[in-house]
Amino acid sequence: MNVKRTSVYQHADLTRLLHPASIAVVGASTRAGSFGERVVINLQHYGGRVYPVNARYERIGELRCYPSVAALPEVPDCVVVAAPREAVEEIVVECATAGVGGVIVFASGYAETGKEDRVAQQQRLAAIARDSNTRIVGPNTIGLVNAPLDMRVTFMDITPIPPPRRHAIGMVSQSGALGMALAQAVVRGVSFSHVLTSGNSCDVDMADYISYLADDPSCAAIACVFEGMAEPERMLIAAERAWQRDKPLIVFKMAVGEQGAAAAMSHTGSLAGSQAAYRAVFRRAGAILVDDYEALCETAAFFAKARPPKAQGVAVVAASGGAAIMAADRAEQFGVPLPQPSDPVRDVLLAHIPEFGSARNPCDVTAQILANPESLNACADALLGDQAYGALVVPQTYGYAPSARRIPVYDSLAAKHGKIACLAWQSEWLEGPGVKEAEEAEHVALFRAMPSCFAALAAWNWRAAKRAAGAPKTTSMPATTIRQARALIEAAGGRTLTEREAKEVLALYGVPVVGERVAQSADEAVIAAGSLGYPVVLKVESPDLPHKTEAGVVQLNLRHADEVRAAYRTITARANAITPPPRIAGVLVQRMVPQGVEMVVGARVDPLFGPLVVVGLGGILVELLKDTALAPAPLTHGEALALLAELKGARLLDGFRGMPAVDRNRLASVICSVAAFATDHRDVVAELDVNPLICTGDSITAVDALIVPKPQRRT
Repeated sequence: MNVKRTSVYQHADLTRLLHPASIAVVGASTRAGSFGERVVINLQHYGGRVYPVNARYERIGELRCYPSVAALPEVPDCVVVAAPREAVEEIVVECATAGVGGVIVFASGYAETGKEDRVAQQQRLAAIARDSNTRIVGPNTIGLVNAPLDMRVTFMDITPIPPPRRHAIGMVSQSGALGMALAQAVVRGVSFSHVLTSGNSCDVDMADYISYLADDPSCAAIACVFEGMAEPERMLIAAERAWQRDKPLIVFKMAVGEQGAAAAMSHTGSLAGSQAAYRAVFRRAGAILVDDYEALCETAAFFAKARPPKAQGVAVVAASGGAAIMAADRAEQFGVPLPQPSDPVRDVLLAHIPEFGSARNPCDVTAQILANPESLNACADALLGDQAYGALVVPQTYGYAPSARRIPVYDSLAAKHGKIACLAWQSEWLEGPGVKEAEEAEHVALFRAMPSCFAALAAWNWRAAKRAAGAPKTTSMPATTIRQARALIEAAGGRTLTEREAKEVLALYGVPVVGERVAQSADEAVIAAGSLGYPVVLKVESPDLPHKTEAGVVQLNLRHADEVRAAYRTITARANAITPPPRIAGVLVQRMVPQGVEMVVGARVDPLFGPLVVVGLGGILVELLKDTALAPAPLTHGEALALLAELKGARLLDGFRGMPAVDRNRLASVICSVAAFATDHRDVVAELDVNPLICTGDSITAVDALIVPKPQRRT
């Protein structure tokens, strides 16, 4: 039986396992190619004490071999189990009884097989760890590396990782092969403090590794290759710990399928898929997400080196006009400002750049630098000294000897001004002169592609703004409001609330809703329309028709009584023709809200992450366009505004074809109210939609709504 763990291990909990003074290798061997042989060879440079354990040997190389863990001269901090699966459990029990700090299990064939007995074997290992306070890595892991100790606890023939420098990365990966592959960046000068792989994670997992590295002084930034977890909320606890320690966490999330929301009733439910949810909650915790595996190391290396930005603006200096244009394109794509230099800086640029160059930002110094290399240095110095810029981007278009000679110059200039220089490597000579020098420089970050460079700069600015904003202040409601809303939800008896009922609930939270009357006949509909004033809308009200437009039971822009009568007959006939017949509570008569920008604001209570708010362009095209932004609830006003800014169609809010601009602050307040409702009622509500929310100037009106309760538990 699995026991859910709601906390993460801290640095002290894992020190004996990950930074041990002694290591025992159970299953140590002289058989060529065996795991036991490979581990002992990999540990020959380790600075601590190594104890081979195997009853068949008296010595392995120069090391004495012991028959069992109990026979060792001391209780080892860490035990590596290089034995077949059938023998693992007994060995782990022996280790737990002896009081070892942690165990690393290579053997595979456990829960990853899906076989019931193998799953049970893994669960028994988890129980041993839980009951004995002995930490376990694996099973089905390839091990880990601690560079400060030159400790290579793995059976792989890995690339040696030298002692870490000040800007070292801690690498965490569920996939052992990918983690070790990324760490091969050491050959081009990237510095690593650790490579920690988790395998099946019966005990220690990704969240624990991140928590450990957050407090480890040898690591300046954490890079993470993440697939998924049964308890991802623990990953967020670890991410928040890294945030509290101001240690950047950079995540590449794979396994991005969106099938989790396939059965959702609301538009929101179908849009808030698993990948979108992960991105949103990681962002809330302050983690940086990269879209590409190839960008992970260079982005982490950048954050390990870069101090907080002194300004959001970025300067670009290039010896190629084409590269300068490419940089400007990517800056616009990622929203990185390229302000123009101050007059004194522009004077310096004009003094060093030929008339066919460009003394602007981006700055094109042209190929004249071949004749006068100092011109590029002078321009870089001037731009780094400008208060408008927090970083300097230098596209390196050609790999040759002068490339390497320029790196110390950029490094010293960036250090002088307390900033960072970003070398955007454009040459296909991927390991050409200058690459290693740039990776090893403390104030120069190397990027293999212009997009990843500007994506990192945008994330850098975003992270700094988030830290400056401090603790969020979210919308909260009075207890009486929460109780009134809960009573209305419970009155539905577990069924989906009708539009009228849903709007009544949301109105308590300050969501502006359109007024309406319920008609049970065409004559009543005409009377209601006359009372409300033409034009009007007619809709069949039914808890069984969550998407009324698709069902054909909505009629718009009705301007007189005859149209109302005809519309009533049409939509009721369509509703009665549906199989199985829906429950019909009547026909809603509403005033026709003037045309405006149609938005959708909704929430889904995710079983892993809790309430998630979705904002997007609404109406009937919401799922086709899928122009949405998502965030965990509750929301601050600033977070709601940021969601609106993320939308591709955000410019529609600023006025389109003569329509007035939408009051974004008022719209953000409505979004915060929906988020507060989702938070307050997360235990009884599964999904909710406000769609469309029609926005015109400062007039914002919800003309339809849907609330889907969670299934009631049977007692």
